[in-house]
Amino acid sequence: MATVRDPEATKARIFEAAVAEFSRHGIAGARIDRIAATAKANKQLIYAYFGNKAELFTQVLGSRMVDLASAVPVDPDDIDGWVDRLLDYHAAHPELLRLLFWEGMEYGTAELPDEEARQDHYARKVAQIRDAQERGVITDTIPAGDLLILLISLTNWSSALPQMRRILTGTGGGDQDRLRASIREAARRLVAR
Repeated sequence: MATVRDPEATKARIFEAAVAEFSRHGIAGARIDRIAATAKANKQLIYAYFGNKAELFTQVLGSRMVDLASAVPVDPDDIDGWVDRLLDYHAAHPELLRLLFWEGMEYGTAELPDEEARQDHYARKVAQIRDAQERGVITDTIPAGDLLILLISLTNWSSALPQMRRILTGTGGGDQDRLRASIREAARRLVAR
């Protein structure tokens, strides 16, 4: 009996294997052979479906960022809720911040392959912050883009560096609850009028 091929299922397996591989090893350290083995797919299919390794990384990171933007839209009208949703998202999806760190280490300040799309993505978020500033919901003493990066950094840092979170704040359930409350309070103070 002949095996039925399912290109979409194969693409999905390759994609998930690539997420794991890139989040562990970055662009330079990732190996197409390992992605193919994990996905139980032919290595040539990876190139056919996604292009070279750098192109695959760009697609993986871009997809994960779209997932985040969809799951946790910027909400300057509910800073506490937004902070909680970001913390929960990154706890459930630690690979996204790892992918972003690898991208930062490997590209540095060089232009990203998908930079134009990324600029559009963040311009919409900055516009939401600016709108809240204009409506008087949050402070306008800090430029909207600066405020967004400060809020993102404040919220993401403890997830990006779990070892520092553990060392500095402890490991108990109450410790994590206290840190979450502290992050929310810092975010409220940062945006306060």
